Amino acid sequence: MVPSARRPRPHARITSSTWSLRDSSQGRASVRTTPSWTQPQPSSVIDICFICGVEILYCWQLFPTPLSVTSDEELYAGVYIDFMGTDAAIFRTLGKQTAMRTDQYNSRWLNEPSFIHAELVPDSAERNDDKLYFFFRERSAEAPQSPAVYARIGRICLNDDGGHCCLVNKWSTFLKARLVCSVPGEDGIETHFDELQDVFVQQTQDVRNPVIYAVFTSSGSVFRGSAVCVYSMADIRMVFNGPFAHKEGPNYQWMPFSGKMPYPRPGTCPGGTFTPSMKSTKDYPDEVINFMRSHPLMYQAVYPLQRRPLVVRTGAPYRLTTVAVDQVDAADGRYEVLFLGTDRGTVQKVIVLPKDDQEMEELMLEEVEVFKDPAPVKTMTISSKRQQLYVASAVGVTHLSLHRCQAYGAACADCCLARDPYCAWDGQACSRYTASSKRRSRRQDVRHGNPIRQCRGFNSNANKNAVESVQYGVAGSAAFLECQPRSPQATVKWLFQRDPSDRRREIRAEDRFLRTEQGLLLRALQLGDRGLYSCTATENNFKHVVTRVQLHVLGRDAVHAALFPPPAVSAPPPAGAGLPTPPYQELAQLLAQPEVGLIHQYCQGYWRHVPPSPRDAPGAPRPPEPQDQKKPRNRRHHPPDT
Repeated sequence: MVPSARRPRPHARITSSTWSLRDSSQGRASVRTTPSWTQPQPSSVIDICFICGVEILYCWQLFPTPLSVTSDEELYAGVYIDFMGTDAAIFRTLGKQTAMRTDQYNSRWLNEPSFIHAELVPDSAERNDDKLYFFFRERSAEAPQSPAVYARIGRICLNDDGGHCCLVNKWSTFLKARLVCSVPGEDGIETHFDELQDVFVQQTQDVRNPVIYAVFTSSGSVFRGSAVCVYSMADIRMVFNGPFAHKEGPNYQWMPFSGKMPYPRPGTCPGGTFTPSMKSTKDYPDEVINFMRSHPLMYQAVYPLQRRPLVVRTGAPYRLTTVAVDQVDAADGRYEVLFLGTDRGTVQKVIVLPKDDQEMEELMLEEVEVFKDPAPVKTMTISSKRQQLYVASAVGVTHLSLHRCQAYGAACADCCLARDPYCAWDGQACSRYTASSKRRSRRQDVRHGNPIRQCRGFNSNANKNAVESVQYGVAGSAAFLECQPRSPQATVKWLFQRDPSDRRREIRAEDRFLRTEQGLLLRALQLGDRGLYSCTATENNFKHVVTRVQLHVLGRDAVHAALFPPPAVSAPPPAGAGLPTPPYQELAQLLAQPEVGLIHQYCQGYWRHVPPSPRDAPGAPRPPEPQDQKKPRNRRHHPPDT
């Protein structure tokens, strides 16, 4: 169910989507051998940041899409090194270990990447097996119609020291694989979403197996869509333990490597479970290092759970940009609530429920406009302690509550049909659900949303909460009757009743009646269209009235007579006639007609909603009085003749 959207006011301003970007003329951010980070107060803000300092191999030029993560006082970052933005690298620096980077100008490793996210995930109980996973998108060389953009997941060992003779000060455990997010078609052709936009890692009780949520968009100009796919670490590890991609020459196809695999397996961390005797990657044989340099890509791709997206948006006037997930305990189990940011500055609150053994059902609980001026949502963060969602764009940052139960209405049926895991009916209102609550009257049904079963004894008030209004229209013109049910899953019907004694009938789509998502449009009104219009919503076999509109149709002749009265013709009274009738009595007789009284009510209601003119506002300065523009005449006063 979608309540009315609100627009919280941003209370802070940020200068970039990821970094605070400073002008190099005012000073550079200093990076020393000990982990420290200082930022001078600039006089201007630009889109480039430089990082230079002691024991730093290069000056980094951070573009608006860098990422960084720290682990054991080590800084890992995905950046572009040169000032032209052509040398992309995954770096490690600042700590006690050797400064490392990816192989330079090697398109097999990185090819025009856009870094999205980085996450440290342990592989086993052995700490030496810990790996850092990078999520990015890049130009692909193995695509059938190359070059194309592919989503990637890469990984490196945290204790990687590089090679002894080859790949010195460069990663010797770097591997990458393709992330696939596609919709299978009936003809077997898949529709791919290759533009990776955002990644959210949902931690579980097992720190080695988090759940990966990723937002994708389509890369083509013909098909426009977005999708959210979910991946498991078990599937990711299986791909990295699978065959390597191999190509014999320029005119050959990519095939799985079938030759002899060197030992230890390329990508294995030193000192880990499988290599306890090798304490450093410098102890690896040269054939392992050479193989890593020429075979960083895995042959198999990582597919999502159920091999299909969790959420799909096609044909929508927006695209998804970010995702954040919160786990909520409800009366019938635990649910994952997805908060999806869009490029038009809104946040969608979505849950996905199992419809049957094969399909899933998506429910949009609400959509909120978070910024006064629409701007694409860049990043989102959930605070479980404060129960707030922090949303940032390129121009501001704001926050909103994870739950707004009061927005679902004051009826038990509306609260139950909301199917919001955060909310439940407590007997008096829709309020926050807590598992430790001792109230027995709390009603909640997220999976089915059945108010007939959950709200017994409370459904009698469902129709009493319907909005009632009176509306006026003029014959020959159009009228719009507004009706927006709280739930987008509800089926809306319009019923018409001319008189209380008549039977209500359903309004079908005709030439003069147009049903929209916002209400009912009546074109070319007729006098017979007056009556009571009821908007009903049906969901899960539960029907209730959303709004009632009493429509009055005014005749055009009566409106014309009231707005343009005929001029009075003065004639001499006949001989012997009494006193003439005052002219205001004729106007009073005209205004005494019942239709003109309805016109007066209509006009009063109209002017009540029209904002006053700035000239008529109290305290507004009055315009200067017009003055005579003629020049004063100089009169000559001649002395009298003597």
